[in-house]
Amino acid sequence: MNTPTSAHTVIDVHAHVFPRVSRAEARLLAGAGEPWLREYGDGTGMMMSGDDEYRPVRAELWDADARLAAMDRSGVDVQVVSSTPLMFGYAAEPARAADWCELVNERILDYCAQAPGRLVPLCQVPLQDVETACAMVTKAAAAGHRGVHIGNHVGARYLDDAAIVDFLAHCADEGVPVLVHPWDMLGDDRMNGRYMLPWLVGMAAETQLSILTLILSGAFERLPETLRLCFCHGGGSFAYLLGRADNAWRNRDIVRRDSPRPPSAYTGRFHVDSAVFDPRALRLLVDVMGADRVMLGTDFPFPLGEVEPGAVIRACAGLTDDECAALLGGNARAFFALDAP
Repeated sequence: MNTPTSAHTVIDVHAHVFPRVSRAEARLLAGAGEPWLREYGDGTGMMMSGDDEYRPVRAELWDADARLAAMDRSGVDVQVVSSTPLMFGYAAEPARAADWCELVNERILDYCAQAPGRLVPLCQVPLQDVETACAMVTKAAAAGHRGVHIGNHVGARYLDDAAIVDFLAHCADEGVPVLVHPWDMLGDDRMNGRYMLPWLVGMAAETQLSILTLILSGAFERLPETLRLCFCHGGGSFAYLLGRADNAWRNRDIVRRDSPRPPSAYTGRFHVDSAVFDPRALRLLVDVMGADRVMLGTDFPFPLGEVEPGAVIRACAGLTDDECAALLGGNARAFFALDAP
């Protein structure tokens, strides 16, 4: 068990919010999900998609006091708060999506203003329209958002898409950190929602796919090294299968056609969160990525999240006290520039 020798700030970089949005407001995304929140008045509620029930939820998702009480119970000092991916709105017509993102961003700012310093807001943008997304992320950063939360793809367009690369370059130029979350998982037609397989299998595959497309397309060669980019869910299956990717790069010209270096040469270009739920898996992740590239992430407050924030980090074999403290909060403080005004 690793226990830092002195008090250190614990920062959770992967924590979702579903701010209060009414059924009428959700009609901004008519035909594109229409996410809204139904509250039952007893600390429970339902994430809704139009008239369809999407997922039962508890007050920690939308009520700041309930969230802060949960953070206090679990020893989390700061949460970096991002929207629930159902709210992205990527399928909507761009103008409607822009209005929707403005609404969501305003609600997230108001939510985090209830506990400044403890709740750190991230904005979302209409990534289907990159020109608008660039303007919006600049505006949101000026308003107080400390980064941007994006999905790992927009339809069939992944992060190596030329327009999305332009957006990432804009974020680098503006000094805006980017948190990438898997969503709309591939293979759902075959997994059919059984046993939560889209979350258990699809999420890991989506995240690895996103990282490898950035690498093998040569996008990282075109992006500024100042880009602060973090992938949720431990980078998916990337670390475990990195040797396979390197082997393919060495042996097949079709793999290395656009990437001058093997995939393992790019681990210094992005961060991952720690949401792998097993100290042995975290040990591999730290070995692959480096202790300076992994940040505590829990997927709060959803049931597949880490129940005891930081427990896996503290149980990870071989971490020094300084490394443990870095994973628990130091890396996140630097990544999101939390000491800056």
